[in-house]
Amino acid sequence: MPIHPRVQTLTEAFLHNVDAESPGLVEGLYLTGSVALDDFRPHTSDVDFVVVTSRSPSGSDREALRRAHSRTRAQVPRPQFNGIHVTWEDLTRDPMSCGPVVSVLGGKFRKGSGADVNPATWHILAERGVTVRGPLPVELAVWDEPESLRAWALGNLDEQWRRWRAKAGKLVSPRGLAALGSLAPSWSVLSVSRVHFTLRTGEITSKSAAGMYALHAFPERWQRIVNECLRIRRDGRRPSLYENSLARRRAALDYIEMVLDDALHPRLA
Repeated sequence: MPIHPRVQTLTEAFLHNVDAESPGLVEGLYLTGSVALDDFRPHTSDVDFVVVTSRSPSGSDREALRRAHSRTRAQVPRPQFNGIHVTWEDLTRDPMSCGPVVSVLGGKFRKGSGADVNPATWHILAERGVTVRGPLPVELAVWDEPESLRAWALGNLDEQWRRWRAKAGKLVSPRGLAALGSLAPSWSVLSVSRVHFTLRTGEITSKSAAGMYALHAFPERWQRIVNECLRIRRDGRRPSLYENSLARRRAALDYIEMVLDDALHPRLA
């Protein structure tokens, strides 16, 4: 599939830099996230990657990767390039058994993180991963188990998103203040909708498609906040559907709480 010119520039810069730092270390580069799901938005999206290295990165390899990412970030500051570094063998087994790996999270290089080492990343890679370097994902026998994806989705809502909602509920806090902006409510509302979609269908969808799903999956009272978040993701220049940021923040937090309750404590028919 064709990729956005900004994504093309970013990936070419990274491969050039990492090959200069450590020739032969990076054997595969795959894009997941919004790029793979055909929902890349230049003003809001980052670029999620899975880098495959020829060996588990040692101390010198980690330094080479750190320098390559730092140089790439200096050359192409936006969009952010976030993802994980794994081996070919890692992709053939349960990601939950991989442990922390060299990662870039929120634009910051980390020697060990497990945030994106999960069944969702593996599923997107197996089904829709965009190949920049290396064999096609279908040739890799990427580990992909539906029950593990469902278990991960439940845990993601019950742990990550319940904590996120609790912290964002405190107005005088970094997360609470961030929720007064436009990007945090849009990102969070559409993200929890994505996980709800995965629990109901066993598949993974984009944030925009998750918003469309939510418009039909939940009662009409929630359509305003969902449409507001879709507006922000598609084109933040259009007028807001809310009179002020406090009202939008309250609606987003209430929506997230509703989705968590619906997913974790489903009502009997």
